[in-house]
Amino acid sequence: MEITKSGEAIAPDNLQSDLPLRSQAEEKAMESSPRSPNAPNPQSPKASQPKKSKTKDNRPDAEAKSKAKSSNASKVNGEPSKSQGEAAAGALPDFVIQRNKLFDELKRRHDAEILEKEHPIINVVLDLGLDKDGKPRPAMPVAAKAWESTPGSFLKHVDRDITSDVVLAKVNGKDLWDLDRPLEYDCRVSYVPFTSAEGRNVFWHSSAHVLGEAAESQYRCLLSHGPPVEQGFFYDMAIEEGQVVKEADWSPLESKASKYFKEKQPFERLHVSIPDLKEMFAYSKYKMYYIENLLPPEGSTVYKCGTLVDLCLGPHIQNTSKIKAFQIMKNSSCYFRGDKNDDSLQRIYGVAFPDKKQMVEHKKFLEEASKRDHRKIGIDQDLFFFNELSPGSAFLLPHGTIIFNALQKLLRSEYQKRSYQEVQSPNMYDAELWKKSGHWKHYQDDMFTLDVDKRKWALKPMNCPGHCLMFGHRERSYRELPLRMADFGVLHRNEASGALHGLTRVRRFQQDDTHVFCTQDQITQEIQGLFDFLQCIYGLFGFPFKLKFSTRPEKYMGDLDTWNAAEAKLKDALDSFTASGGGQWELNEGDGAFYGPKIDITISDALKRDHQCATIQLDFQLPQNFELEYMTAEIAAKSKASDEKEAKTEPTAASKGPKPLGPGRARPVMLHRAIIGSFERFMAILTEHFAGKWPFWLSPRQVLVIPVMPTVNDYVEEVQRLLRAHKMHVDIDISGNTMQKKIRTGQLQQYNFIFVVGAQEKESRSVNIRNRDDQETQSKGELIPLDEAIQKLKALRKERRLINSI
Repeated sequence: MEITKSGEAIAPDNLQSDLPLRSQAEEKAMESSPRSPNAPNPQSPKASQPKKSKTKDNRPDAEAKSKAKSSNASKVNGEPSKSQGEAAAGALPDFVIQRNKLFDELKRRHDAEILEKEHPIINVVLDLGLDKDGKPRPAMPVAAKAWESTPGSFLKHVDRDITSDVVLAKVNGKDLWDLDRPLEYDCRVSYVPFTSAEGRNVFWHSSAHVLGEAAESQYRCLLSHGPPVEQGFFYDMAIEEGQVVKEADWSPLESKASKYFKEKQPFERLHVSIPDLKEMFAYSKYKMYYIENLLPPEGSTVYKCGTLVDLCLGPHIQNTSKIKAFQIMKNSSCYFRGDKNDDSLQRIYGVAFPDKKQMVEHKKFLEEASKRDHRKIGIDQDLFFFNELSPGSAFLLPHGTIIFNALQKLLRSEYQKRSYQEVQSPNMYDAELWKKSGHWKHYQDDMFTLDVDKRKWALKPMNCPGHCLMFGHRERSYRELPLRMADFGVLHRNEASGALHGLTRVRRFQQDDTHVFCTQDQITQEIQGLFDFLQCIYGLFGFPFKLKFSTRPEKYMGDLDTWNAAEAKLKDALDSFTASGGGQWELNEGDGAFYGPKIDITISDALKRDHQCATIQLDFQLPQNFELEYMTAEIAAKSKASDEKEAKTEPTAASKGPKPLGPGRARPVMLHRAIIGSFERFMAILTEHFAGKWPFWLSPRQVLVIPVMPTVNDYVEEVQRLLRAHKMHVDIDISGNTMQKKIRTGQLQQYNFIFVVGAQEKESRSVNIRNRDDQETQSKGELIPLDEAIQKLKALRKERRLINSI
């Protein structure tokens, strides 16, 4: 399975740490940052551009030249600039003035062109969603004109209980649309509230622009990028050499932002050509990198908010007055593109809400999230650690390994029930394998490569090409299909050092990786089987999950009929899952992989954060690249003459691609799937989901036995031996500490049960049990015969119950 990377910050020890986990929304935001592992890795600006020469005030060249034009306050048309949001301490940098002047000129031209266009009547229908009873509201047709009517202009016709939380619009169920952006054609318009994931992301993205405006004013900095993340947003920036963002800067930044909110600054959208973009952002090598390496030839959109003009696809909120609560949460250092060989930047994190009460609730959430931080619990419970001698590779300690093995045992037990075949494949392959699979072209920079025997090799970052070799190493028959190939092998990915983050982002990891080789007729039943697998595994941990179906993208491999058939089969499987009570699924049009449609599965933890662990992807490309085939049920009878003719036929130099399939032969469909994904990441999610209070079957500290007095130490040791004979994780405390201190220590270490034994328990061969999750047993536990206690604990473990009770 391929997992994308992020450019997460490296926080100095004296700064506040990141949130415990980065969830699905943040992963997506990070994927949109400059360096994406599935795209070519263009030369970085640090490598492609000369180092910044410094002037007296250490400003970059572009600004120094601009500054030399005028030693006085910046002027526009000979007058001092009075742009909205201008810093009180002095005028804005000249590069900001010149950039904004060009934007204003281009915007005037654009608006004039729009005025000259015909504004025909268009058919617009408002889809107002569900009412309080969950029933669809009636659709509302509205009068509209192309290039004139906006989604926001229709809100006056809609009830207040619908519009109060609206952030943006959605056109035809898929295109996110600014409320003040004119509509262009017949369409259905729906509204997206802040309470939705899409609404929050847009709101926080807009808030990031306000932070960028304040930072540009305060630091005269060069902005990099500022996406929304799971718990707010951040902005990266290059400030004067030797300077860093300090906590003392937060309040002035917040004051500037507050001023911008009162100014009701609109977000203005404009599409700009590549030449104009290069002129607009010539002062910034960071923006130039994006323009030259990441944008399409036709250009891209920019947004203006107050004094900030920034490269941005949007959409955004209508204006800054929608932001009622805004706070900077932390700052750190980071690397441009998450690459330690690139420039070191400053990163400022913030969060914002349309209601002040939501900020109060958010702070409570952060407090709870901090308590559950898997990095803290991992240290407290001796689960794992990291060492700079092997960055990004977790050292699982005995207690952490117990959890890892329990998860693997769970999956193996399900594999046996579901006819999976576990395999082991090599860790290192010749580069030719990755060239054949297609990974070398787009993934080479994210692999650990080495030279051996004058050949280029790479440690495997995924198992799929190796599994293709295993499928193709001998003749296969349709009778063997579906072939479900499972692999727990070690994988390595060259994650940027700035992206490493506890167990959630590592360089060395293991997955519950499986590849199913099947016929097209078997796709539906295999997907249905995987849904059942998901319910089985996620149900054990109390994780609700959601399904998102991604269909054919604009650029795809294969023929349209094959795609349509595959999508129809996936849809049938999803509908069947919904009909059986499995919940609704969401359509994500055009977001499938180039090699096939996919279903992404997100789970929701105890703090209601979403994490994508599972994925189901159909792949038509790899079986073709590796020329995989199997014998069908058809009779493939060939005449001797035909065989001889084929034997004499030599391939021409012009022949390319996989060899054609002969009679009675067919190409399998490959289905990539993972349920828990990376074991390391899943352990991090579980740690925070359970707050370190592990279910008994998964717990590395199941029982602690404590004596009332030293004279029963022999019975304590006997109880430990008996429980360990049944493969339970049992510790004893026969130290010189008081009994109360021993009990308190055991409680802090989250033992599921504490057995307290004295003379009475020894004589009656019983145990006094204190249940971690039952407060009534904390002062005095329940007296149970030892043999009965053992049987009840065995049943609790076997049934893998979440509730800690016997």
